[in-house]
Amino acid sequence: MPYRGAGGTNGGEGSFLIGIIMMIAGGYLLLKGIMVRPQFGFGNQMFAVGGFPVTTGLVLVPFAFGVGMIFYNSRNWIGWVLALGSVLALVVGVIASINFTLVRMSAFDLLMIMILLIGGIGLFLRSLRGR
Repeated sequence: MPYRGAGGTNGGEGSFLIGIIMMIAGGYLLLKGIMVRPQFGFGNQMFAVGGFPVTTGLVLVPFAFGVGMIFYNSRNWIGWVLALGSVLALVVGVIASINFTLVRMSAFDLLMIMILLIGGIGLFLRSLRGR
């Protein structure tokens, strides 16, 4: 039985390892250069339903009614729908209100990130190709 290397092909182990290392380094540097800024707060609009703005504080009103209904009667499905729907709307609103921006970096830094990431992907894919 012949020896098989990276991706079941003959050879390519060096390109495979270097490509993986470059991809990891480039991906890490790219993700490290992204600034995440949430704009979540009470009174901020999360989304709109039928043109009516739904704020973060407004989501807690049906949640409070749902929790009250659950404590009064835990088998009340309307209370569960209100409480779980409000929590789901709150999570979706928080995720939807996040802004992603790149931090200030020099052109050299950006080029190094792109060379590591794209070059690593190229080496990795080349190692999986048959000779």
